Amino acid sequence: MDFFKLKENGTTVKTEIIAGITTFMTMAYILAVNPDILSAAGMNRHGVFVATVLSAVIGTVAMALLANYPFAQAPGMGLNAFFAYTIVIGMGYSWQFALAAVFVEGLIFILLTACNVREALFKAIPDCMKYSISAGIGLFIAFVGLKNAGVVVGDSSNLVALGSMIQPQAVLCIVGTIITIVLMKRNVRGAMFFGILITWGLGIIAQFTGWYQVNPEAGVYSLLPNFTDNGSLFAGLGEVAFKFPKMNEIFGSAESIFNFCVIVFSFLFVDLFDTLGALMGVATKANYLDENGELPRAKQAFFADAIATTAGALLGTSTVTTFVESTAGVMEGGRTGLTAISTAVCFVLALFLSPIFLAIPSFATAPALIVVGILMLDGILKVNFEDLSEALPAFLTMVMMPFTGSIAEGIIFGGISYVLIKVLLGKRKDVSLMMYILAILFVAKLILSSLIH
Repeated sequence: MDFFKLKENGTTVKTEIIAGITTFMTMAYILAVNPDILSAAGMNRHGVFVATVLSAVIGTVAMALLANYPFAQAPGMGLNAFFAYTIVIGMGYSWQFALAAVFVEGLIFILLTACNVREALFKAIPDCMKYSISAGIGLFIAFVGLKNAGVVVGDSSNLVALGSMIQPQAVLCIVGTIITIVLMKRNVRGAMFFGILITWGLGIIAQFTGWYQVNPEAGVYSLLPNFTDNGSLFAGLGEVAFKFPKMNEIFGSAESIFNFCVIVFSFLFVDLFDTLGALMGVATKANYLDENGELPRAKQAFFADAIATTAGALLGTSTVTTFVESTAGVMEGGRTGLTAISTAVCFVLALFLSPIFLAIPSFATAPALIVVGILMLDGILKVNFEDLSEALPAFLTMVMMPFTGSIAEGIIFGGISYVLIKVLLGKRKDVSLMMYILAILFVAKLILSSLIH
């Protein structure tokens, strides 16, 4: 265990393992959601499940061994929807075409990391945005938790509305959140992990009593593990792994070449700033940033991310990225790569015990996401709100994340506003050359995204 430097980081093996399990529990939903989304693009559901697990293991272990950070990786939400619904269903390209775009993106990521471009981007982000990124991610994942449990829902006007407060999912989410906070205030180790298990247990009781009524057509599934459909998992991997399109699908026309480049750029951009934002947010909460606001071993962390994305495309899944749910493990005391290794082990077990892990409902993991979201809000207190030139970029960075459902979009709006305000105020020297370049790229990304949508 000397490799992970547990003593230097003030942690223990037990703490790291519990933290790793907690991280896994809060992100295990990806094992159910990713196959569901990518199967809509025509991909084999079981094959995508295995690819999701294997890519998560590769990325998370790489993060542990290369950077010694407690950050977990898996196919990212939002990017998988862009893969399936925009590229395949919306634009009419094959899923093999989309996988090729992800693979090229991964290779470009490796090149950018080797040239220290991604590390330079991390250093270029101003402090007001770094602090608000953490708070924005907190709002974002708390919103995800509330939405997963049905506490908040979308309405006909595309606004957020209050869900039904008599539905067991919403009630158990609220009860589970209170239980988790009580456990934390009583200094119970693994409070979030036990909060998830207790909430799941209460759900099972609700199912036995008839309050929680199973209805698969409505998306309400049994909370009890089902071991009857676990034999065909590995057979499907061959249907999605190492599947790329014929060359004429990419280079057959000027339009397909242009669209392929735009798609690669979109994947690259969103993954870059999703990862950047996640690393900043989790690192801020774990107190990893040094006195200059920089992340030690950032290059190694970015390499792990790039390797995971490339491997994921080969295995048959959409872009792999660092998960903000890693914060749950950090809040449980996880400080080193041993936490990440523990999370990776849980993913391996999920291959063989998938019925158990997939039986844990999203409303049971929601309390952990909500509590983590609350705890991440303190970063915004470091922003100087008396200076509106600092406050507006921080505000936009923070609120655009939950409003758009994207960490990257929050960074884009915050970055553009920061540069514009500083330039108009005659404070050009406050803006680094890299931020000017980023602002131009941010605007280009918004235009290109509008064109392909």
